Amino acid sequence: MLVSSAQSGESGGMPQLNPEFWVSQIVWLVLTFGILYIVLSKLILPRISDNLESRKSQILENIETAETQREESEKKLKEFEKIILESKLEAKNYFNRTRQKILDDINKKRIALEKDIDEEINAAEQEVNNLKTTSSEKIKNIAVETSSELIKQLIGEEANSSSISAIVEEQSRKRGEQNGI
Repeated sequence: MLVSSAQSGESGGMPQLNPEFWVSQIVWLVLTFGILYIVLSKLILPRISDNLESRKSQILENIETAETQREESEKKLKEFEKIILESKLEAKNYFNRTRQKILDDINKKRIALEKDIDEEINAAEQEVNNLKTTSSEKIKNIAVETSSELIKQLIGEEANSSSISAIVEEQSRKRGEQNGI
């Protein structure tokens, strides 16, 4: 049987190329593609087209939202930059005011300190001058007393205090001339 079916296929050839089947093939072709066309055009393509339209509108809406948000963020960024600039200026002014106040305080304290130092120097100079004037008199008095005591112990008699004073006076004058006083 295998041989008989093989011979029948061989004798008729391919059925697609046989003109007797062309009409039925054309009918089925038109019917199949017609149904496919109707299904595609009425069911599938409108859904795809609606999907594309909704996506397009969603994308446009997203673009508009993004543009609005970008504009708002640029506006906020400009506001922040303005606030930062104002803050920097305010901080700089505050720093300058504080610096000037500190410098003024330092100058006041320096002036007061210089005044105190000058007063101390003047007081010390006054004290030194007083010591110079009083110390030479005291030294002369001590020299006269010491000389009187020495003469009394050496000779056993008291010497004339005016003569001893004159001698001490003369010696101190000589020493003053030698020292440039």
